[in-house]
Amino acid sequence: MSVRLCVFPAWASYMTNSPTVIVMIGLPARGKTYMSKKLTRYLNWIGVPTKVFNLGVYRRDAVKAYKSYDFFRHDNEEAMKIRKQCALVALQDVKSYLNEEGGQIAVFDATNTTRERRDLILSFAKENAYKVFFVESVCDDPDVIAANILEVKVSSPDYPERHRERVMDDFLKRIECYEVTYQPLDPDECDKDLSFIKVINVGRRFLVNRVQDYIQSKIVYYLMNIHVHSRSIYLCRHGESDHNMQGRIGGDAELSARGKQFAHALQEFIGEQKLSDLKVWTSQLRRTIQTAEELGVPYEQWKILNEIDAGVCEEMTYEMIQDSYPEEFALRDQDKYHYRYPGGESYQDLVQRLEPVIMELERQGNVLVICHQAVMRCLLAYFLDK
Repeated sequence: MSVRLCVFPAWASYMTNSPTVIVMIGLPARGKTYMSKKLTRYLNWIGVPTKVFNLGVYRRDAVKAYKSYDFFRHDNEEAMKIRKQCALVALQDVKSYLNEEGGQIAVFDATNTTRERRDLILSFAKENAYKVFFVESVCDDPDVIAANILEVKVSSPDYPERHRERVMDDFLKRIECYEVTYQPLDPDECDKDLSFIKVINVGRRFLVNRVQDYIQSKIVYYLMNIHVHSRSIYLCRHGESDHNMQGRIGGDAELSARGKQFAHALQEFIGEQKLSDLKVWTSQLRRTIQTAEELGVPYEQWKILNEIDAGVCEEMTYEMIQDSYPEEFALRDQDKYHYRYPGGESYQDLVQRLEPVIMELERQGNVLVICHQAVMRCLLAYFLDK
C-alpha cells in the first residue's frame, strides 16, 4: 500500500529531457516581463520548476541610482560594460538554478536585442548542454506601447518620482537607444536554425520556427492563447448541497435550501457588477448547474470542471473513510497533493485535467466559473502563483 505514495516528479517534468533557457527578445515596453511572469506561472503550475531572471533587477543592483536614458546609449562604453557584466552574473545564477537547485526552465528576461548578446547566451547554453528557446515580442502599435509605459514603467523603481510626462519622455528616448542596434530574429537567413516564436502586436500574429520538443510546443500554445486586455474572472463554489450538510464528499447531490439562497444571492451580486458579455461555466454536476440556473443567463457545462474523483470513497464522510480505509486515510494526510484515491484522482491529476480550462480562461473576457472545492483550489493556485 505505501508503495503508492512514493513521491514522483510532477507529470509535466517528464516533458523535459534537458534544461531549457527561454530567452526573451524585444525593445522595451513590448510586454516581455508580462509574458515571462505568466509563462513562468503556467509552467510551475503544470509541474515544471521554472524561474525568471530579470536583467533589470541585476542592473538596478549594480547601479543604485538610475539617472536617464543615457545609460542605455550604445556608445556609453562604461554603461555597456556594466550591462554585459550584469548579463554574465545573471547567467551564472541561471546555471546554479538549473544545475544545483532542481530547476528545469530558466526565463532570461531582458531585451537581448543584438545578435552579439544572443550569441553569448547560445555559447553559454552550449557549454552547459541547455536547450534554448527564444520568445521575441514585436510591436509597432504606438497606442499599445504608450499604454504599457504608463501602466507599468511609471511605477518602475527607475522612476521614483512617478512624473508621467517625464517618465514617458525618458522611456521613449530609452527605446530609441535600443532601436539603433536592434537586430530582430531573422527566420530566413541568420536565425533560421534557432527555435523561437515571434509574438507580433500582442498576439495578432505569430511566427514559429523549429520547435524542438514537447515543452516548447506547450510554451508556443500557451503564448498563443494569452492576451493583455483587462477583464474579470470570478471563481465561485456551488451553493451548499445536501451532501455538504451531511459531510459527504463527491457524488451528485442537489442544492440544499441554503444552497438555493446562496444561488439567489449570487444572482444579485453578478447583476450589480454590470459585466459585459459575461460567460458562465459550470461542471456537469447538479449542484453547479442549479447554482447557475438561478442567474437566468446562458451557461456552458464542462465535464472537466467536475469535482475531484474520490473513487471508492465517493459519497462517504471522512469519518467513514477513516473507519473503512484507515491506511488510505493516513496516506492522504501525508501528501494531499500527490495522494490518489483508489479508483479516483489526485490533485496532481486534477491539475492536468484542468489545463484546458486555464487555456480557455486566458483566451476569454469576463467569465464566472461555478465549480467545486478541489477544482477551485487548483484554479486559484494558478492565478495566485502557488
